[in-house]
Order: sequence, then structure tokens, then C-alpha cells
Amino acid sequence: MAPSASQSTFQLHTQTSSSTFAADTSSFHAHITKSTRILALLGAGLSASSGLPTFRGAGGLWREHDATELATPEAFDEDPGLVWQFYNWRRHMALKAQPNAAHYALAELARKMEGRGEGEGGFQTLSQNVDGLSQRAGHPRSTLHLLHGSLYDIKCTDFYCKYFQPDNFTNPIVPALHIDDSPSPPEDISSAHFPLPEVRLEDLPRCPSCGSGLLRPGVVWFGEMLPEKVMRAVENWITASEKIDLIMVIGTSSNVHPAAGYVSVARAKGARVAVINTDKRHLPDGGLREGDWFFVGDAAEVVPALLEPVIGYVDVAKMQEKETEPVEKEK
Repeated sequence: MAPSASQSTFQLHTQTSSSTFAADTSSFHAHITKSTRILALLGAGLSASSGLPTFRGAGGLWREHDATELATPEAFDEDPGLVWQFYNWRRHMALKAQPNAAHYALAELARKMEGRGEGEGGFQTLSQNVDGLSQRAGHPRSTLHLLHGSLYDIKCTDFYCKYFQPDNFTNPIVPALHIDDSPSPPEDISSAHFPLPEVRLEDLPRCPSCGSGLLRPGVVWFGEMLPEKVMRAVENWITASEKIDLIMVIGTSSNVHPAAGYVSVARAKGARVAVINTDKRHLPDGGLREGDWFFVGDAAEVVPALLEPVIGYVDVAKMQEKETEPVEKEK
């Protein structure tokens, strides 16, 4: 017999000094079943159960480097070999990971909500993740907006060259970045205790179009603009109606702009806010209000239970059998 939402073990955080929040699954279920326009904002915590690091807080180091400092154009200019080793490792780890129950539940919600509400589908997902797990879980591309790009998109660094290649799953992208999984334990270049092989500039990937520019990961680095096409699509959906019923903030502190602003935008259109996070301190921009929810727990457990009245039980094993696998090329 499939477990139901009532058997879930996640906690409901309701403590507040000034307000009383609707803090039970039944009130959330009642609201989501009648909602026709839903927004979700996804962060790294969504993929934590899949074994991928969040690079936030105390665990935000890769080797001895602050991971956020490697995610800048300046870091790439200074040491492209190191930055490529960091992103090649992330590509490698993400390709080995599997989508979890929350990825599948959100993908199923997107399918169930097609044709509901005004605009392009009743459920839209804004993802800050670059790991590709939502896509592999079968999340419809038309309702999944990648705010920070993808680890598998590649583009040229030459200002005048417009080369861009989506969905490059070659692993490693060049032989010099090979990670050996055969030893036991396998190579862990994320640890400062493991010698990091030197990668020469001439061994890094070069643009096949212009022939001179270095290729770089097609993610959005700190200090760069978010993709205009993505932002326009989100804006079009938001403005297509005067209402949004619900915004779910999953696995993210949602206090980094411009992503954080979507909570306020949704609220202005009448949305109630549901936060799913393992850390009670990660309140959305503007905090919580009466009628909002904060569910404390692992997204892989909480999200399927919350969405169950709309999508039914999430059978992860069955869904993994038909997972949309990336076409990984060994090099």
C-alpha cells in the first residue's frame, strides 16, 4: 500500500510572536486543490537528497575555495583551468545523480496543471538550479524557467562570437578534465586533501566556431544578467492574469534578488506562500504572513506529500525507469 501524506514525518513550523499561521497539511491541500495559478521557486535544497552539495553556509567550500568566488567572470579570467575543474566536477556529479521524489512530483504537477488558469499553463517553475535533474525528471520544458542556466550549456568567451551549444553532456568535456571513478574510493577532487591535476590552458575546450575563444559553462555567474528570454517568459505569465493563488519556495532562502522579488510579486496578486526548507531560518523576502505555511523537512519527502491530492502517489522507482536520461558521451 502506498504511503499517504498523513503518514509523512516532516514538521510544520508555526512558532511566531506576532501571527498565527495556517500550519497543517489539510489547509494546504484544500488550497492547492482549488488553485489554478501556481508559481514555484526552486533552490539547491531541492537536489540535496540526490546527493548534490548546496554550496551554501558552512559547507560552501570546494577544496579550499569559496564556491561563490569561483562562479564569477573574474575567476575564469584569472584561472580558467581551476574554474573548469570545478564545473567539470559539478557536471560529473550531476550526471551520476538521480532525480528525487520532489523533482518527479513537481514535474507531475506541471503536467496536471496544463491548460488550467490564464497564460501558458497553470503552473510555472522558476529554478535557480543548474544540475539538470528537473529536466531528467520529465518536467515540461515550456513551464520550467532556468534562471541561472545549465551546467550542460556551453558558450564562447569571445565577445564577438555568438557560439552557444545547449545540452552538451560530454563527460569529460575534454580529456584533460577526466575524473577517474574506478579507484575505491573514487577520486574526490572536491577535497583539498586530493592532489588537483594541473590543466594547461591549451588543453581547455576551444570554440569550434571562431577557433580562438575559450569555451565556458553556460551558467549565469555572479555579476551577470539573467537570461532575457527566460525573464520575459516569466513576466508574460505573471502579467497574463490579475491573480496568483500560491507560490511555493522550495530549498532556497529566496532572499537573493531578483529571484527573491517573485515572492512579493506573487503576494501582490493574492498568493499565499508555502516554504519548504530544512532550515527554519530561511524565511522568504518579507517574512511569513497569516495564512502562509512553513514546512520543515527534506524536500524529497515534503513536496510529494503536499502535492499528493493533485498528483497522486509518487512512485519514484517506476518513474526512474522512464527517466529522461542525458545522452552522456565518454571522451
